[in-house]
Amino acid sequence: MGFTFAHQRLVLVLVAASMVGVSLANKEWGSLGSHSHPHHPHNHTNGPKRIIVGGSQNWHFGVNYTDWSLKNGPFYINDTLVFKYDPPSNTTFPHSVYLLPHLKSFLNCNLRKAKMIANPTQGSGNGFEFVLKKWKPYYFACGERNGFHCKVGLMKFAVVSPLRRRH
Repeated sequence: MGFTFAHQRLVLVLVAASMVGVSLANKEWGSLGSHSHPHHPHNHTNGPKRIIVGGSQNWHFGVNYTDWSLKNGPFYINDTLVFKYDPPSNTTFPHSVYLLPHLKSFLNCNLRKAKMIANPTQGSGNGFEFVLKKWKPYYFACGERNGFHCKVGLMKFAVVSPLRRRH
């Protein structure tokens, strides 16, 4: 039984997706063995880090968090992501943090099967902390206003934690 054209296309797509995933997760590989890339800072800490999502801008509407995560990664197993945002008030919109179950829900900002991991009040003060405990893809999004913050406000990002290298 031979492969059909559809099977061949599926294999090609899966191989290409795997190559992109590996290259994004291992930015330090560089181009042709070069270990210096000006766009991505090197994260050579030996132990877990505490990372504030969005840096000094925190977790709020209008920041491209996918771009932020690519510029500030990689994030490793046992690193802690800290989501800081203002509590709801008369002058601010509420924010939350959802963990989406898979890539398709992430791409479409579909919150139907997502799990709320931080409600609108948990981001105030020291923020809500989420530890990357497993080697798997994590898909984060703001779930407020029925996914409007995710879709229009770019409040979403994905993390695949590579294993920490020993130096």
